[in-house]
Amino acid sequence: MARILHIEDDPNNRRLVEKLLVAAGHEVIEAASGLEGLRLAEAEHPDLVLVDINVPDLDGYEVTLRLRSKRPLAGVPIVAITAEGDRETSIAVGADGFIAKPIDAPNFVATIERFLSGYSDRPAAAGLGDERLRGLSQKLVERLEDKVVELSDANRRLEQMARLRREFLRNVSHELATPMTPVVGYLRLLLNEELGPLTPLQRKCLGSIESSTQRLRGVVDTMLDVSSLESGRMHYYERDYDFGQVAVKAVDQTRTRLDDAGIELVFEPPSEPMLARGDADKLERAMVHVLDNAMKFTPKGGRVAVEARRSEDRYALRVADSGHGVPEDQLERILEPFVQVDGSVTRSHGGVGLGLAFAHRVTQALGGGVRIESPPRAPVAGQRLSGTMVELSVDPAPSAKR
Repeated sequence: MARILHIEDDPNNRRLVEKLLVAAGHEVIEAASGLEGLRLAEAEHPDLVLVDINVPDLDGYEVTLRLRSKRPLAGVPIVAITAEGDRETSIAVGADGFIAKPIDAPNFVATIERFLSGYSDRPAAAGLGDERLRGLSQKLVERLEDKVVELSDANRRLEQMARLRREFLRNVSHELATPMTPVVGYLRLLLNEELGPLTPLQRKCLGSIESSTQRLRGVVDTMLDVSSLESGRMHYYERDYDFGQVAVKAVDQTRTRLDDAGIELVFEPPSEPMLARGDADKLERAMVHVLDNAMKFTPKGGRVAVEARRSEDRYALRVADSGHGVPEDQLERILEPFVQVDGSVTRSHGGVGLGLAFAHRVTQALGGGVRIESPPRAPVAGQRLSGTMVELSVDPAPSAKR
């Protein structure tokens, strides 16, 4: 019985090779990448290495070069196997043979056992130039391996940090949402004078508290939404709706806040029904986030223009403002969670940088997305403004894309 190391990233190919070799009485050790294969080769000391040329990290040629540079593995047969590869290159870097995919299952075990018995396609003696070239290549691959290991470790740390961020975001959101419920409830009881009459000053104070509480509740709800989106737990409902009517409702939600901020609203509603199917509630929240974002960056006395229209095969809500705009190098980044053009504590704009991220992910799930121009290239609702235009689009097709 021989111990065979199989380096292959395709699980179906690994299963086939394992089935054939184990049935013949051999032991199979599996690796899904070049780096893992090198580690297992040093740890397990196999009798033969079967390596696919197109594996991740280091490819089969590089793996072969590294194996040939390790003294304890110098005499171990290496057989390259791939659907797309160069037999001559495989032999030149140190492989003893080459098997083409798809493998010839009836003769596969016999072929492997030939290599185990000492057969090799390599020339009996290599020229001095070939050996020198191989030695230089091995040094290059060694440095490449070190760099790939370093980058792989860094990537694992980044993935862990991303996971911890998602968990932190979810936990903090729930911890904030829990005490918010009684606060909102008791405020409503007080304002409705169900716990006794209020003086005008008390009502004014409670109104201010309610306004701040609603703002905090909005941030918490957005954090919960983004946490659900990033973890893949956001559920979408399939219902018929009118995109234009959803846009009207979203604009109505923000109209009072725009008036209070001293910002003129120009809204061009759709002239005909815009029938679609999907989750209208989440779409409306996405629209409100885009409108709030425009309001946040528009100075007092400025203008926000909004239009709902068909754009090619999609429905689109376009929101333009007369703010200062967004630097070109920030246009793509501001769709990422927590990214803001000015993220300092002294910035003049509120928010935590989650609104556009939420809108982007929701519209992607509904077959569309978010597109940003700064400044807008074309008028919106008949207004040519100098700030930023955010276009939120969805696919009206019956089946939402997940």
